This record gives sequence, structure tokens and C-alpha cells, in this order.
Amino acid sequence: PSRTFHGNNRLLTSQIISHYEPINLGKKELPEYFNFASDVLDEWARLEKEGKKPANPAFWWVNDEGQEVKWSFEELGSLSRKTANVLSEACGLQRGDRVVAVLPRVPEWWLLNVACMRAGIVFFPGTSQLTAKDILYRLQASKAKCIVTHDTLAPAVESVLPGSQFLKNKLIVGQGRRDGWLNFKELL
Repeated sequence: PSRTFHGNNRLLTSQIISHYEPINLGKKELPEYFNFASDVLDEWARLEKEGKKPANPAFWWVNDEGQEVKWSFEELGSLSRKTANVLSEACGLQRGDRVVAVLPRVPEWWLLNVACMRAGIVFFPGTSQLTAKDILYRLQASKAKCIVTHDTLAPAVESVLPGSQFLKNKLIVGQGRRDGWLNFKELL
């Protein structure tokens, strides 16, 4: 049984739970290492591509002005791999390194989240309401090597950067450019 979601079939919670029931009963072996991005997202993309899973949006974002971003599982998987490459290659991050994100809830927030899971990078989310003092505390406590923020929030972030001894890279999301910052959209 499934219900319609904007014209597409969607799995019910009971169907999702029943998929994991054999694991809970010890009838299916747990993987030694689990990665949501590769074990779930990529699997759903494969099933969708083979026609074994209905095509539902993996991500659907709408802002106050009505602008939409809609990604399939395959698109989200591909974009998250590219984002993971930006973090590991352009920013030089490795498994276990930390990223602080001070972003409004823009699509890149979720993309970074999935990319960090994929690459084994620890994602520290922060809202756009953080004060400079809050940002500095998160940078120092996490020992983050990279910070990601929106172009509109960069001035507040920049005011505390001298106090962050571990930070190696600054990544900016949005339309603007800033000296000393890597531009996420260009790198993607």
C-alpha cells in the first residue's frame, strides 16, 4: 500500500519500518560501516533508475518568494558527491575533520549535510541567528578546519576569524564574492 504524493507513489512509514524489521530480529546482518549517503541515498537512486522505486523527489525546497529547487535521488546523490569533492579537494578536508555551517535553510545546507555524511566529515550546523560570540565559540570548541556561510552573513563571521586557530578554509554560499573566501557555486 502506498499513498499519492503529488502524483507519485510514496512509501508509508510502515513499509519503511518493515524493511528494517529483519535487522531488528537478527535475520539480516548489520553492515560493519553504515553511511546514509551511499547505503540509502545511492541505493534509492539505483532503484529509481531501474524503475523498481517510484520517482519521488528526494529534496524539495520552496522559499517565501515561491522559488523551488527539486532534486531526484540521483541528482541529490550526484550533487552531494560533487560537494564532498569540493570539501575534500578544494578545502583539503579529510574524514573526521569538522565543518561549521552558519547558513539559513537554503538548499546548500542540506547538500553540505549529505556531503559531509558521504565523506565522513563532521558537520556542525549553525543558524543564521548566531551572534559573533556564538560563532567563535563553535569554531574554537569544534576545532573546525572549514566554515561555510552565506554571503550575507560573511561580515559577522569574518569579525571572529582571527580568534579561530584551527580554521584553514572559508567557503561562501550565495551570489556574492569576498576576498579570501572560496565560492561554493564556482567550485561545484
